[in-house]
Amino acid sequence: MNPLLVSMNTLIDYAAIKPEHITPAIEQLLATARDAVTAAASPELAMSWDAIITPLDDASEPLWRAWSVVGHLNSVVNTPELRDVYNAMLGQITEFSTWVGLHVGLYTQYQRLHQCPDFKNWSPARKRVIELALRDFKLSGVELQGEARARYAEVSDQQSQVSQKFSENVLDATDAWSLVIDDRKRLEGVPEDVIASLKDPEAERWTLNLKMPCYLPIMQYALDRDLRQTLYKAYATRASEQGAQEFDNSPLIEQALALRAEESKLLGFKHFAELRLQTRMANSDLEVTDFLRQLAQRAKPFAERDLIELKAYAKAELGLAALEPWDVAFASECLREARYAYSDDDVKQYFTEPRVLSGLFAVVQTLFNVELKTCEVNGWHPDVRAASVHNAKGETLGYLLMDLYARPAKQGGAWVDSERSRRKRQATHEQNRLESFSEVQTPVVYLTCNFARPQGERPALLTHDDVITLFHESGHALHALLSEVDEPGASAFAAVEWDAIELPSQFMENFCWEWSVLERLTSHVDTQEPLPRELYDRMTAARNFQSGMQTVRQVEFSLFDMLVHNRDQGLSIAEVLTQLDQVRDEVAVIRPPSWHRFPHSFSHLFAGGYGAGYYSYKWAEVLSADAFAAFEEAAERAANDAHVAGQTLEGTGALDAKTGERFKREVLAVGGVRPAAESFQAFRGRAPQIDALLRHSGMSDAETPAAA
Repeated sequence: MNPLLVSMNTLIDYAAIKPEHITPAIEQLLATARDAVTAAASPELAMSWDAIITPLDDASEPLWRAWSVVGHLNSVVNTPELRDVYNAMLGQITEFSTWVGLHVGLYTQYQRLHQCPDFKNWSPARKRVIELALRDFKLSGVELQGEARARYAEVSDQQSQVSQKFSENVLDATDAWSLVIDDRKRLEGVPEDVIASLKDPEAERWTLNLKMPCYLPIMQYALDRDLRQTLYKAYATRASEQGAQEFDNSPLIEQALALRAEESKLLGFKHFAELRLQTRMANSDLEVTDFLRQLAQRAKPFAERDLIELKAYAKAELGLAALEPWDVAFASECLREARYAYSDDDVKQYFTEPRVLSGLFAVVQTLFNVELKTCEVNGWHPDVRAASVHNAKGETLGYLLMDLYARPAKQGGAWVDSERSRRKRQATHEQNRLESFSEVQTPVVYLTCNFARPQGERPALLTHDDVITLFHESGHALHALLSEVDEPGASAFAAVEWDAIELPSQFMENFCWEWSVLERLTSHVDTQEPLPRELYDRMTAARNFQSGMQTVRQVEFSLFDMLVHNRDQGLSIAEVLTQLDQVRDEVAVIRPPSWHRFPHSFSHLFAGGYGAGYYSYKWAEVLSADAFAAFEEAAERAANDAHVAGQTLEGTGALDAKTGERFKREVLAVGGVRPAAESFQAFRGRAPQIDALLRHSGMSDAETPAAA
């Protein structure tokens, strides 16, 4: 009767899960998994996959599936009851993970499997699972002894608690803030659909919050400068000492950095960055900081030019003698409208959510020859909708569960996670004796965003940035859904290097700028007309608007992350803020006020697994831009061939199915069976080059501003 204990082949009834189901389910699954680890560690077992790994996977998969579900619910429908039970079980989960990582007997079994004579005949996926497991055992402290071993276990537990509390503080601080407006004039300039979403249905007042569907339009469009400043400061100081003390993340940042430094030292690494890079494409923190600084050097002249233009426009046209940080988004939107004669709100009217989703599904079908069909699931919230994924034979490849709207008690941002991975299961010996038998377990993937919800009978409207976010997250989802990897330990989310995991997601973003794609994605909310070509042309002309400022901002975050993690000890919060100021001195062109507390809500670093890894976004952008260039080259070849043949080519742009099939085969389908560098090489025929990224960003050598 416990919905968390259904078989792995059964879709979970999320609507039936209650907080009281969690503890008994997790405790039962933990006991089963613990027994399986003990059994697998027996030296009397035959040295074979089926004798050791299969029983281990059979017992551990249900545990991690159930815990993934619980963690997901804690992020998207957070309640006090759910939070309490999640936190109560987090310690047991962490203790179990640490125990497994430190299990010498199990480590010995993996070593013996790696050395057994038959290992060379194993499939690439199984070889990869064993090789990565041996690496991860060492990184989990299995070779530690005595006090160091005990301390490592304590540090692991403390880190998980700190991460969870950091995340809770950001969520609670965000949800706790609101501003009631009873004078509609203060909202002048803000799009009508946004104003309608904020209105009290029973009174002439509007309640503002710090969720993106409210915060961003206020910052972009509100004519009331004081209102923009109020929201800016509230957002910039969330979860810091400038707000409610119970939400202050200052001590948690200090604790996280100290624990990470201690963990690294226990494992024999100079610092946390060195430890983290053991599982990355990049070889050292110096390689990463050199990459970021070179990118900053290339981008900063463009960023400085962007800022000079913005300040001049703000002064001359908006009467802003001094451009303050809370003016930047507003002035930028005004400048873009003046220069390119369109606004985000103009474009948004063409991106209705149903049309965007159907267009996305069509793009995926064209590129990868798979079909997404809507289906019914018992979701965790009425907002949830689902799609099943099918290949050309009609076989089900997996399920995509989408939760797209912002709401209270839901973490901000956008992300993808999985409930279960693809796995090819073999039958028992008795079944094999009687009949040939195998069964493929299909993946179930979550895609979560925080878009503005529909208002009344009208569909939800997405900004073009929202559409890009949706395509980005769909790339992550496809990495899991189109996997052909039979072993979960070699799946994309388990085995692909962190600085390459963003390749499919950032690759998919490029199609949001293709005319042949936007024709499928757009239908005006009132007239149902597709996006006009002349508006598209203005959008593409503005594609690299302020790309220099955007690039150095990302470099700022990435460099800050690496520099606070390449120390042999933790930092005080004052030292953290000083380091951030030093990074801004080096690469930034816009300086926020001294009271700004960006690190305090930087969940990627302190709660989301991106510590010493935020550079991955820019690193993977090189890979994704170069990968997309293969589609551009295919389109160019097709156009040339048609011209030579005297034919007119239908405008499919970069939607080249042959190249898409190759990308699916060499990147998506193989997951983490081989290093990401090898997968990229197999697709592109060479190592990645930065040229396409610079070209796509409008920062090629030919475009560099004269005055650097």
